Amino acid sequence: MKPHEKENQISSVVIKQIFLLAIILILAALICFNLALFIPSVLGAITIYVLCRKYNFYLQEERKWKPWVSSLVLMLASLLIIILPIYFIVDLLIEKLGNAQAYMEKFNIFAEKIHVFIKEETKIDILSKENMTKLKGVAGKYSTSALSGTLNVLTVVASMYFILYFMFEKPRLFERILVSAAPLKRANISLIGEKMRKLIMANAIGLPVVAVGQGIVALVGYLIFGAPSAILLFALTAVASMIPIVGAAIVYVPICIFMIAEGQTGPGIGLAIYCLVVVGLTDNVLRFTLLKKLEDIHPLNTVFGIIMGMNLFGFMGLIFGPILVSFTLLLIQVYRNEFSDDETPEIQLSERDREEDLENNLLV
Repeated sequence: MKPHEKENQISSVVIKQIFLLAIILILAALICFNLALFIPSVLGAITIYVLCRKYNFYLQEERKWKPWVSSLVLMLASLLIIILPIYFIVDLLIEKLGNAQAYMEKFNIFAEKIHVFIKEETKIDILSKENMTKLKGVAGKYSTSALSGTLNVLTVVASMYFILYFMFEKPRLFERILVSAAPLKRANISLIGEKMRKLIMANAIGLPVVAVGQGIVALVGYLIFGAPSAILLFALTAVASMIPIVGAAIVYVPICIFMIAEGQTGPGIGLAIYCLVVVGLTDNVLRFTLLKKLEDIHPLNTVFGIIMGMNLFGFMGLIFGPILVSFTLLLIQVYRNEFSDDETPEIQLSERDREEDLENNLLV
């Protein structure tokens, strides 16, 4: 064989690596496909493990508690603190809204009144019947998807705590298995661990705190101005506030228009001003204080993460969706650290842009 032909020949080591990688990917895809039902359980178990990790080590290694006692105590605590509030909100929504057909009938009446009011006041048919039909179809599709995805919550929670128990019982062994199984440099493993901890803290603690805080402030306004079904609106506002950019406005803007259309002009306008100023200020204050301290997540990550998460996991996708999107971007960064020898050229910024980035803590 000629020397240049030998140089162009693919190494047998590379062929073995590709072959082994292909087998691993096929088996991983086969496992994920057949165990897709338990993906939310695994994600939930990892989330609670990260939140309770230091307390588990404290109880087992400093307080010398038996592993099974520590595991059960933390599982019970997480159930009371994390799961039950979510369950009560979901149960309230299901109880108030009923089945999808009844909900759509109420939504049709609600949407028609808003449509007629806007057309009479502006003389512009912004919400034409064609557009309203499309809107009703989209709303019905996603509301039904979200509610149906929530019906298996008991199975998901039971599976999650089954997995979580074995993670809690021997945490050191669990982490050693993860580290040894990861074909990455130790620095990148540490990077993934730290980033995942911050992402989980921001999504599992930060977003719900912001949502509940904004919902409580909105509830005060609903009660003051006499909005219908204030408790239901509180739950809807809390859920909607997790969506960046539009957020709680998805709930309170139609309610204000509905109240004005019903003849409650003063309360409707008052509620609109209250929500735009007070509720909006609460959202900004919480997001730029609490969430910035936990982890600065780009709004687009949250938007697309919620859309994907709701389609995959139902209601629980509000938390898991953004985590998966952020984790995917993190893996891209890790891939570059592992295999790229070239440094990515730094983008040249103007002095004004650099000052703005420094103020927003966007430059490391």
